[in-house]
Amino acid sequence: MGVTVHWGRVDSPLGPLLLTADPDGVLTSLSMSGQRGGREVRDGWRHDPELFRAAEEQLGAYFAGELTEFRLPWRAHGTAFRERVWDALDAVPYGATTSYGEIAARIGAPRAAVRAVGGAIGANPLLVLRPCHRVIGADGTLTGYAGGLERKRRLLGLEGALSPTAPRPATLP
Repeated sequence: MGVTVHWGRVDSPLGPLLLTADPDGVLTSLSMSGQRGGREVRDGWRHDPELFRAAEEQLGAYFAGELTEFRLPWRAHGTAFRERVWDALDAVPYGATTSYGEIAARIGAPRAAVRAVGGAIGANPLLVLRPCHRVIGADGTLTGYAGGLERKRRLLGLEGALSPTAPRPATLP
């Protein structure tokens, strides 16, 4: 038998957020409704809202513009490459943005690895907490976000990293 997954929901300006944790309360994911690759509650999971009170408080403070750095225990498992990319994401400060190429350079990957970096960022299981929304295209355009580009725009706007005149995300035909 595997480890019991605990879950809770937190309301946010982006819609309901699904949080999961291990039995010790270490967060393992934060998903949004309609998220590409996001988690959904499964049979056998234990609903445990109390386990997520600190996360709820910190997320509330973040969305109110009162918190710039989360202080929550979390753990995500991935390949060694993904974990290097995720560590680089954790270093992007509130209110700043970076590009996929800059993340590749930070982890010592060749320029040709930009696509693989994008894949690792897209596989981030901890949206908002691990700031993949702070990664934009090299030309400053908003590109890719598992939670949707409008949510990415809102997060960057909240953090003051997006000017009101910033280019809108490109729409594909």
